[in-house]
Amino acid sequence: MTQQGVRWTADQVLALAPDAASRDAGSRLGAAGPWSETGSDEGAVWGLCKGSGSRPYRTAVDVANASGPAYTCSCPSQKFPCKHALGLLLLWADGAGRGAVPRGRAPEWAEQWIEGRRESGSEEKPGSEHGTSGGPSSDSVASARRRTERRAERITAGVTELEQRLTDLLRGGLATVEQTGYGLWEETAARMVDAQAPGLAARVRELGATASSGPGWPVRLLEECALLHLLGQGWLHREHLPPGLAATVRTRVGLSAAPEGPPVRDRWLVLAQYDRADSKLTTRRIWLYGADSGRTTLLLSYGAAGRAPELALPVGLVLDAEVSAYPASLRGALGERFAPPEPTAIRPPGVTVTRAVARYGEALRDDPWLESVPVTLDEVVPTPDGDSWQLADATEDAALPLTPAARTRPGLWRLVSLSGGAPVKVFGECGHRGFTPLTAWPTGTAARTGTGTGEPIPLY
Repeated sequence: MTQQGVRWTADQVLALAPDAASRDAGSRLGAAGPWSETGSDEGAVWGLCKGSGSRPYRTAVDVANASGPAYTCSCPSQKFPCKHALGLLLLWADGAGRGAVPRGRAPEWAEQWIEGRRESGSEEKPGSEHGTSGGPSSDSVASARRRTERRAERITAGVTELEQRLTDLLRGGLATVEQTGYGLWEETAARMVDAQAPGLAARVRELGATASSGPGWPVRLLEECALLHLLGQGWLHREHLPPGLAATVRTRVGLSAAPEGPPVRDRWLVLAQYDRADSKLTTRRIWLYGADSGRTTLLLSYGAAGRAPELALPVGLVLDAEVSAYPASLRGALGERFAPPEPTAIRPPGVTVTRAVARYGEALRDDPWLESVPVTLDEVVPTPDGDSWQLADATEDAALPLTPAARTRPGLWRLVSLSGGAPVKVFGECGHRGFTPLTAWPTGTAARTGTGTGEPIPLY
């Protein structure tokens, strides 16, 4: 569920709610007001929540449990998790980098529960103040299996409802979308959160943002509807899919997975770092390249809206560290670091434009919902293409258009200035809308007339 202190999104937390009432009550407790003595470490979160009585409720969550989070709370609720556990997790997610739930050592009551359940390997029953044992490990496995089955049933119900809404949308015609407004999409996304499918909720919100988003929006909306329908059908028929594709469907729907396999120690070159923000969350994306393994991996770090995520790695430096891979994904989790980042002359190997496009096509076979793949283009020249821009390959008659978003960023002009009409090496994300350049290195003439040192230039 989590690794090396990476915090969850609000949608991931709310997807744990047993019902809509718990979701609403937990949301109201996701603020610092009623909480005191909160804290967290690599695997647990704890705090005291003021209730109607004289003594605050003691609440703790084990977020490192491989079969899903485990909870304890001294409140009398029979729901699992209770509203206090949900509120604590929301505060933890919202407080990234601001100290709302600071790192520290657990108090004695929380430490006893954490150590006790990990020693016994058993799940805890909600409502027990100190987390008495829930039974032998076989009961724990059965309990985890039942929770997994219940969640799968909720997701199936949510997918079925979503399929009906897509059918109604297409039956009424895309022209009606402009009259319905964004409220319909947000209400549908909330229903997917209730169904414990945060991945579906995020895609529904993207549908809402696509409607009336500029010339050609009906085509883009139809494409997104088709991809969402494909994902829904994939979930409903996941038993008949190849194992790899079934794992991808589970990940895209929003089922969390822990990193698997042994961590890989490597000299990891920091290729790029940039943030994406919405009204609720700031997501930091950091691309790494393993100089020895040849692997490219993505680190994600989160912060509340307007707040910088905790993890930050300087572009162009190399990091001696371990990284664990998530299944069915390019994502990784940063593990132990053996030395601070340091300057390096290492650069990722590049490919031609033709090979970059082919690489994206190959990746779509395993993940039809993949927006883009990380690619380093070896020798390309930024050139205007009417009202747009493209990266023309210096070694073949081929070019990649820049994505609409990339054409409006200042990084485009840094790239043009760095090139000066000469080829440059560019790392970025290649997808169905084009190429988004993230980092560039001068080569040949550009290296001699540009920076002169060949240092990477961030473009985002």
